[in-house]
Amino acid sequence: MEPVITRFPPSPTGYLHIGGARTALFNWLFARHHKGQFVLRIEDTDQIRSTDESIKAILDAMEWLSLDWDQGPFYQTQRLDVYREYLQRLIENGSAYYCECAPDELEKRRQEASAAGRKPKYDGLCRNRGLGPGPNRVIRFRSPDSGTTVLNDLIKGPIFFENSELDDLVIQRSDGMPTYNFAVVVDDITMNITHVIRGDDHVNNTPRQILIYQALGVKLPLFGHVPMILGQDRTRMSKRHGATSVMAYKEMGFLPEALVNYLVRLGWSYGDQEIFSREELIEKFSLDNVGKAPGVFDPEKLLWLNAHYLREKAPEELTPLLQPFLSSLGYPEKPKEYLAKAIKTLQPRVHTLVELAQSMKFYMSDAIEYDPPAAKKFLTPAIKEAFIKLISAMGSLEVFDEANLERVFRQIVVDEMGLKLGKIAQPVRVALTGMTASPGLFEVIDVLGKDAVLKRMQLALEYIESH
Repeated sequence: MEPVITRFPPSPTGYLHIGGARTALFNWLFARHHKGQFVLRIEDTDQIRSTDESIKAILDAMEWLSLDWDQGPFYQTQRLDVYREYLQRLIENGSAYYCECAPDELEKRRQEASAAGRKPKYDGLCRNRGLGPGPNRVIRFRSPDSGTTVLNDLIKGPIFFENSELDDLVIQRSDGMPTYNFAVVVDDITMNITHVIRGDDHVNNTPRQILIYQALGVKLPLFGHVPMILGQDRTRMSKRHGATSVMAYKEMGFLPEALVNYLVRLGWSYGDQEIFSREELIEKFSLDNVGKAPGVFDPEKLLWLNAHYLREKAPEELTPLLQPFLSSLGYPEKPKEYLAKAIKTLQPRVHTLVELAQSMKFYMSDAIEYDPPAAKKFLTPAIKEAFIKLISAMGSLEVFDEANLERVFRQIVVDEMGLKLGKIAQPVRVALTGMTASPGLFEVIDVLGKDAVLKRMQLALEYIESH
């Protein structure tokens, strides 16, 4: 059996969007599952819209998602000699011809055809004129006038196209650049692509490409067209449904593992399983389990998945990932060990790295801002005595850890003062974090450390006295 070779061929006219990333992922998984090869190809023949910035954005997104490629990246603009060779073959065997019809003439004839109730396709005026190369001339592919082209789609099943509906498409523009439908065929032939897995917006291109393969006398690859991704209103995914750029999700604090897991489940399933390791995806992925219905993008489901992956990661792994988000908030640098300890207390409570960074405020900033209602309710003269006793007792602790802290609190608050622990725990929480909601109080105290805790308790006492 020949080795499986798949490809992902983005056009560098913008960022890598969610739909493109899922296509890349399906191709990557299919190749890895079959121990084959994954080719990255940059389709940059649209020289007006293609940019180096877009190429970098696409490569960065692929690397962030860990979709490594075995061959490439290949650039179509560096392969023009290859396209010319295949164009010449088609001209020599009568499957292509030069055309000198001007665009305004073509438009006029299309309008006339439409007005007469005919299909507004190219009317074949230059088909049999035997023209050669010349200024402003294009090369057209000679499509069959009759018969049926069959696409045996691995996902959708057989699809039939009447050749009479297809026109003689341009395969080389007047500037010498090959067009998409021709270049993609030549690339897939010369790169030995065995499986073409792509979005179903390409279904209507496929009969034209099949005809070019047949005209070149080359074996067809297998085609599989994946349903589109829709927004929750079941219209085509766009910015109004949420970010469409892969790297925007990185900036919003998503983990690549979560996005990969989410994207693969948009159109593919394996029983009721929702969460997959990369190894499981490679082992289980097949086109048999790709659905025919469009996938609906659900931002809440992605947030849920991201929260899962954040909880599962070791705090030490999250520390370097979190650093850029902490820096963007202007927080001072802290030791890695301190950050990991703080992260551990917050992991169960957040959905993204952005949320995590924002939640770190009371750990990162020396100046505590009290939430006004919280301060008014809890930082009152009634808790002064308890605070003074706690500051004294905590200050004399040699081992400042959760177990000793809890013992001190119970001894002073419950045993000595006869109060319930919650009566003082909430005022202490406000003193240390400025808020009424935080991780466990003794966890927070343990992370902050003795000096910071005593300083903040003392500042809270001063606040009570001044108010």
